[in-house]
Amino acid sequence: FSPGLLLVAGSFAAFRLLNRGLERLVPPPPSARRNRWKWRNIWTSLAHSVLSGTHSHSPHRFCLHPGLSEDPVGTHPPGAHSLVAVSVGYFLEDFVDMLCNQKLHQSWELLFHHSVVIICFGIAVLLHEYIGFALVALLVEINSIFLHLRQILLMANLVHTTCYRLNSIVNVGTYVVFRIATLAWMTRWLFLNRENVPLATYTVGTVGMAIMTPMNIILFYRLLRSDFFK
Repeated sequence: FSPGLLLVAGSFAAFRLLNRGLERLVPPPPSARRNRWKWRNIWTSLAHSVLSGTHSHSPHRFCLHPGLSEDPVGTHPPGAHSLVAVSVGYFLEDFVDMLCNQKLHQSWELLFHHSVVIICFGIAVLLHEYIGFALVALLVEINSIFLHLRQILLMANLVHTTCYRLNSIVNVGTYVVFRIATLAWMTRWLFLNRENVPLATYTVGTVGMAIMTPMNIILFYRLLRSDFFK
């Protein structure tokens, strides 16, 4: 096994163990006890978002680095490959968790999303290429921190609190900056570098962007309608 695959497997196991132990670490409130697996799932997702989001935007890892802005095939910051591999392990764990605990008609959108991410990130990990591009994609996880906090507050029945309102505002702001703008930058980079990227990789990336962009626009509309335009 390659070191990348070992990291993916180790990450999967670590997030699985975390998921199992979270009910003791963060006991669900009465309003969430009927859906205990979901409570654990969201906290596990929050842990990944904090880990990947805070590391993906470190100054030495962001767009000034040649591995991100100009040559995603070439050099990339130290630890970047490991971070992407750890994220693949998390998305695999979350995929399995939803598949085992939630009905397909309730989770198909996220399962589809995770499938695209696992394929794209998996290619980067296995080939040791486009790590910088994957690292830019992980900037999305900065917004995911507030998306998961929103779900936790909803499950804890704290929707009418100041904390929920503040989180909603930060959530929308980071959604525009770290999700919509990031996907737009990635789509632009693919278009400008289409002649320098192998056809198979370009096709996977283009299809991925074509799937992710409308999904995120629809989610943004749902958030606005739910939190601001009721």
